[in-house]
Amino acid sequence: MSKYEPLWCWIRDNGGEKLSLPFEEIERIAGVPIDHSFLTFKKELLAYGYTVEKISMKNQSVSFAKLGEE
Repeated sequence: MSKYEPLWCWIRDNGGEKLSLPFEEIERIAGVPIDHSFLTFKKELLAYGYTVEKISMKNQSVSFAKLGEE
């Protein structure tokens, strides 16, 4: 199990077309601190129907987008 799986499941179950979460909320949902490994793990989110759209260090947030139907 990925350390970010609780976050991926939460996004799948609660996200709309677009979703933005502050780092603090991501850490609360995932149960682990967000760190550089997030960049490696973010590709797992594709299996849950979403992608990481933008990581903002300035705003300390991550934007997610639902994958389109093909």
